[in-house]
Amino acid sequence: MILNKQWRILTVGDGDLSFSLALLNNLHPQHLTASIYDSELQLREKYQSHSLDVLQENHIEVYTEFDVTQPESWQRIKQQSFDVVIFQFPLIPGFTSKGEFDTQALSVNTLNRRLLRYFLLFADRYALDPHGEMLCYITSKDVKPYCEWDLESSLNIGLDIKYLGQSPFDITLFDGYRIRNVDRDKHVKDTSGTTYVWSRKCNPYLKNKLTKPYYLADNHCALCRAGPFMTTKDQLAHLNSKKHRTMLRHQNDWYKHLGLSEIYENRTL
Repeated sequence: MILNKQWRILTVGDGDLSFSLALLNNLHPQHLTASIYDSELQLREKYQSHSLDVLQENHIEVYTEFDVTQPESWQRIKQQSFDVVIFQFPLIPGFTSKGEFDTQALSVNTLNRRLLRYFLLFADRYALDPHGEMLCYITSKDVKPYCEWDLESSLNIGLDIKYLGQSPFDITLFDGYRIRNVDRDKHVKDTSGTTYVWSRKCNPYLKNKLTKPYYLADNHCALCRAGPFMTTKDQLAHLNSKKHRTMLRHQNDWYKHLGLSEIYENRTL
């Protein structure tokens, strides 16, 4: 993750607030604001160990009950006053019952993409200073279900926000950060992560620091992160594979949710 201590930073959805505290202690940013989805009571009941009190002792403003999908939450913060907004390992909470699952019209894949699209849209609209860096960071994992969201291409469809590239996320640089289960007080395995970067602006500072993944190159399937395909036979075999059919279904569901008239079809590989 590429950060500058001079940047004004907002963290969202920071579970137990340990990432925000790690930023404070290891980066010493010019300005830091943190936010969590839970209420203060839920935070204290869910996590035996959390960083709320330490952050407040250090005069860090923390917003509770902050829902990234709701404009009202974003309107509570200091408007357009940040350089970068960071969402670490986002994932929608699990369904609490089979009945709740059965009444949900959208697939879990689409729900997660919708969460991240709202994040990009509202961070750009409400939080980022047009005269600043205007960066949105999402850190995610290269395993299911995260790798099935087509992060680089599908979240910003129709928005004036561009995918700039990505950088490795090295958790060892954030001493004290604990990746938590989204629903309960349990640590998640520290698998390698990647920070994906979006902005409506070109960013000279990041231009030579970010990379584009191999699977966005020609003769690959970006949806499945597969390739290169050496022969037409290999290409056709992939297009007919169970994995590709599953990813195509996810993409079609997403396009339908966005109200696009043209349903997604196989890209030229």
